[in-house]
Amino acid sequence: MGNVNVSLKLFIQYLQIEKNCSQYTVEYYHRDISEFFMFMVEQTIKDLNDVTDFDVRLFLTKLYEKKLAKKSIARKISSLRSFFTFLLREKVVTENPLALISLPKSESRLPRFFYEEELQQLFKVCDVTTPLGQRNQALLEVLYGTGIRVGECVQIHIHDLDMSLGTVLIKGKGHKERYVPFGRFASDSLRLYIEDGRNQLIRKSEDHHALFVNFRGEPLTARGIRTILDKMIKKTALNGKIYPHMLRHSFATHLLNNGADLRTVQELLGHASLSSTQVYTHVSNEHLRRTYMTYHPRA
Repeated sequence: MGNVNVSLKLFIQYLQIEKNCSQYTVEYYHRDISEFFMFMVEQTIKDLNDVTDFDVRLFLTKLYEKKLAKKSIARKISSLRSFFTFLLREKVVTENPLALISLPKSESRLPRFFYEEELQQLFKVCDVTTPLGQRNQALLEVLYGTGIRVGECVQIHIHDLDMSLGTVLIKGKGHKERYVPFGRFASDSLRLYIEDGRNQLIRKSEDHHALFVNFRGEPLTARGIRTILDKMIKKTALNGKIYPHMLRHSFATHLLNNGADLRTVQELLGHASLSSTQVYTHVSNEHLRRTYMTYHPRA
């Protein structure tokens, strides 16, 4: 299995350097492919060139037997397909055994989001007289005010902000960059945090340009952001868990509910395809229905 592990190492380097994937994405690829390697050991398949489409279908069957969600299975198959496509390009294998394998259709789930009154509770929990409270408030305002991904948020540097124009340069997926505007609330929170809280926190660390830092003054990680949001929601009367992506979903849903057009929301979210953005129209349809029932004379 030596060549197998070498191939995975080369693929991980390709994801990090050529594809510029986030650490979070790389970890998922590594986990999914390693799981397939364990399957190869069970089936006494010693070489990647020996993997056939029959083997892949057997692997799929075992995943279904574990009663995994269709979305999880689809991700694992997608990871393997990308891996073998890379190996084909590098002439490590002669054909892709996943070429004819179709992905399972995922369940149609609407994105979870916060109602505006629920968000108001979150915006009131931070103690902005403390450095960490100022950071948390600025973090919340930026995530909801821009709709950026958590992986994009941790990459923001101080010099990416243009406070006079109210925009931030976002480094998105696949080396794509875009400018995203932010409003007065985010601007006020950022100014307070940058001029006060961040300066106090950064003294405990070596100098760097990361906008959001932890209590040691080091750059904040995606996991750190999730922990911060979890602690914040526990201080409210809201039930359930909070995920950074819920703020992104809320950003898109609230824009559409208040009249923004789909193309603009697509640009703000950094979606390559309009179909990725169209999922939010299903959520907004409830708002349209309420408006219709309220104002149409024969509703």
